[in-house]
Amino acid sequence: MSIELFNQLEQKVGNAVEAIEMLKMEAEELREENARLKQEHDEWQQRLSGLLEKFNELDGSGNGGA
Repeated sequence: MSIELFNQLEQKVGNAVEAIEMLKMEAEELREENARLKQEHDEWQQRLSGLLEKFNELDGSGNGGA
Protein backbone atom coordinates (compact mmCIF):
# COMPACT_ATOMS: atom_id res chain seq x y z
CA MET A 1 0.00 0.00 0.00
CA SER A 2 1.49 3.31 -1.01
CA ILE A 3 1.78 6.21 1.39
CA GLU A 4 -0.72 8.16 -0.72
CA LEU A 5 -3.37 5.47 -0.35
CA PHE A 6 -2.63 5.26 3.36
CA ASN A 7 -3.09 9.04 3.68
CA GLN A 8 -6.38 8.88 1.79
CA LEU A 9 -7.59 6.08 4.04
CA GLU A 10 -6.52 8.02 7.12
CA GLN A 11 -8.43 11.08 5.88
CA LYS A 12 -11.57 9.05 5.20
CA VAL A 13 -11.40 7.44 8.64
CA GLY A 14 -10.93 10.87 10.20
CA ASN A 15 -13.95 12.20 8.29
CA ALA A 16 -16.03 9.20 9.34
CA VAL A 17 -15.09 9.65 13.00
CA GLU A 18 -15.98 13.35 12.78
CA ALA A 19 -19.33 12.55 11.19
CA ILE A 20 -20.07 9.95 13.87
CA GLU A 21 -19.27 12.43 16.65
CA MET A 22 -21.56 15.02 15.06
CA LEU A 23 -24.35 12.45 14.76
CA LYS A 24 -23.88 11.47 18.41
CA MET A 25 -24.22 15.11 19.48
CA GLU A 26 -27.27 15.55 17.30
CA ALA A 27 -28.85 12.38 18.71
CA GLU A 28 -28.27 13.63 22.26
CA GLU A 29 -29.87 16.98 21.41
CA LEU A 30 -32.85 15.17 19.90
CA ARG A 31 -33.19 12.95 22.99
CA GLU A 32 -33.22 16.06 25.19
CA GLU A 33 -35.79 17.77 22.96
CA ASN A 34 -37.90 14.63 22.93
CA ALA A 35 -37.86 14.50 26.74
CA ARG A 36 -38.84 18.18 26.90
CA LEU A 37 -41.69 17.65 24.44
CA LYS A 38 -42.92 14.59 26.35
CA GLN A 39 -42.97 16.62 29.56
CA GLU A 40 -44.81 19.45 27.80
CA HIS A 41 -47.29 16.92 26.39
CA ASP A 42 -47.91 15.48 29.85
CA GLU A 43 -48.49 18.96 31.28
CA TRP A 44 -50.99 19.78 28.54
CA GLN A 45 -52.71 16.44 29.11
CA GLN A 46 -53.04 17.19 32.83
CA ARG A 47 -54.42 20.67 32.14
CA LEU A 48 -56.90 19.27 29.63
CA SER A 49 -58.00 16.58 32.06
CA GLY A 50 -58.54 19.26 34.70
CA LEU A 51 -60.67 21.31 32.33
CA LEU A 52 -62.71 18.28 31.32
CA GLU A 53 -63.32 17.47 34.99
CA LYS A 54 -64.58 21.02 35.55
CA PHE A 55 -66.93 20.68 32.58
CA ASN A 56 -68.18 17.35 33.93
CA GLU A 57 -68.77 18.94 37.33
CA LEU A 58 -70.74 21.75 35.71
CA ASP A 59 -72.76 19.22 33.71
CA GLY A 60 -73.48 17.17 36.82
CA SER A 61 -74.52 20.14 38.96
CA GLY A 62 -76.67 21.59 36.17
CA ASN A 63 -78.59 18.34 35.64
CA GLY A 64 -78.90 17.60 39.33
CA GLY A 65 -80.55 20.94 40.06
CA ALA A 66 -83.26 20.63 37.40
